[in-house]
Amino acid sequence: MSAVSEKTSVRPGPLVVVGGVLGAIALSSLADALIAVLARAAGAPDDFRPLEPGSYIFLTVLGVVAGAAGWAVVRKVSADPERLIRWLAPVLVAVSFVPDFLLLGDGGVKGVAALLAMHVVVAVIAVAAYRRVMPLGATR
Repeated sequence: MSAVSEKTSVRPGPLVVVGGVLGAIALSSLADALIAVLARAAGAPDDFRPLEPGSYIFLTVLGVVAGAAGWAVVRKVSADPERLIRWLAPVLVAVSFVPDFLLLGDGGVKGVAALLAMHVVVAVIAVAAYRRVMPLGATR
């Protein structure tokens, strides 16, 4: 049996956290690429710039890094980080949809639907990574 009880876990070191965040960025970017290809195949406009790799990879990096910073703050300041994350993450994803809806004229329904799917997929991947490398209940 381990010296660490099952209820108490040790916080991973900074290299593990950075590796987890970079992994989330890589996996999210691959998922975004698949969504973009499928959206274009389904009829999203070829000239819809948010479905170009330079756009979605840049925004994915920003989103995952900002999410990691927010996650770290919630871990540090919240008395019940699990409860806070449970409602905060979906609210932030929903708020992130707002700019996409403003692009309906350029990207049409298919282009914007792809962007909305990208937001959800990136959030799911990032939250899974954060939970693994920055557990909410971990102590040192």
